[in-house]
Amino acid sequence: MTNTVPDGPDNLSPPHDHVADRGLFGRIWDGRWDYMYIAPALIVMLLVIAYPIYYTFVLSFYKTAPSLAMSEKIFNGIDNYIRLLNASSFWDVTVNTMVWTIWSTFFAVVLGFGAALVLNREFIGRGLLRGLLLIPYVISAVAASYVWRWIYHSDLGVLGSALIRMGIMDEKLNLLDNVDRVLPSLIVVNVWKEFPFAMIMILAGLQTVPQQLLRAARVDGASPLNQFIHVTLPHLKGVLIITVLLLFVANLNHFTIPWIMTGGGPAGASDIWITQIYQIAFGRIRFGIASAYSVILFSVMVVLGYFYVRALTSGDDRRYS
Repeated sequence: MTNTVPDGPDNLSPPHDHVADRGLFGRIWDGRWDYMYIAPALIVMLLVIAYPIYYTFVLSFYKTAPSLAMSEKIFNGIDNYIRLLNASSFWDVTVNTMVWTIWSTFFAVVLGFGAALVLNREFIGRGLLRGLLLIPYVISAVAASYVWRWIYHSDLGVLGSALIRMGIMDEKLNLLDNVDRVLPSLIVVNVWKEFPFAMIMILAGLQTVPQQLLRAARVDGASPLNQFIHVTLPHLKGVLIITVLLLFVANLNHFTIPWIMTGGGPAGASDIWITQIYQIAFGRIRFGIASAYSVILFSVMVVLGYFYVRALTSGDDRRYS
């Protein structure tokens, strides 16, 4: 006769996790052959990404003036950062950068949201309209910049000529050569270029909203506005956060449109961080100052990257908690 122990909560014990006892290096050693498969990609990333970041950080503590040879540099500690933060031009460019980044992101998301709501409905020609709205996003940024520079041209521009012919304006429209109008004009071009990305992201999120919840809300007598606020928006929260962060990062690094259309002018009115770094490094040959500038920009990007990763993994944390 065999003795059996009844199953119950008191007799159940979790299996012993031998892998956890081995520690971090033990787990790495156990998976050493797995790391061999990704070693080529890791080596390329170290050479292409990690080393330039390291060298830029080191170079930010050195003085590299045009009077010195390219191979010569003088260690000056944090003097580059102090000079940079005490310069009024740095804060002027920072204001331009924040205006450019925040308003470009805001209007691109708002316009993309509206377009996504329209395309989420069934109507004749929806596929054609979707393709037409994607055109700005697939056009080369260089080509778009030259086209818009011609549209904005004060003498030969299509926009100014059209406004004069319609009787809206009596004189030529000066946009790119006006210190008060140049940055808003560039933001318009950037929003035109970026809103299709936000449209596609939000449209994908709209198509994941459970139709059962929308039907239940309609049965309960909820108005379309209440359905949108209490059902649709909560399901779009994650998509909106990721879209905003991606566009914010992209706008901080956007170089093509401001540089090709204005070169940071007139009088630095459209200068942003990325164009200023380029001018300091390759225009004035001050690689130390430009490296300090780049480290500041990189620090901001790291903070944004942290929130981006948090937004991507927040669902996983709730799922396994």
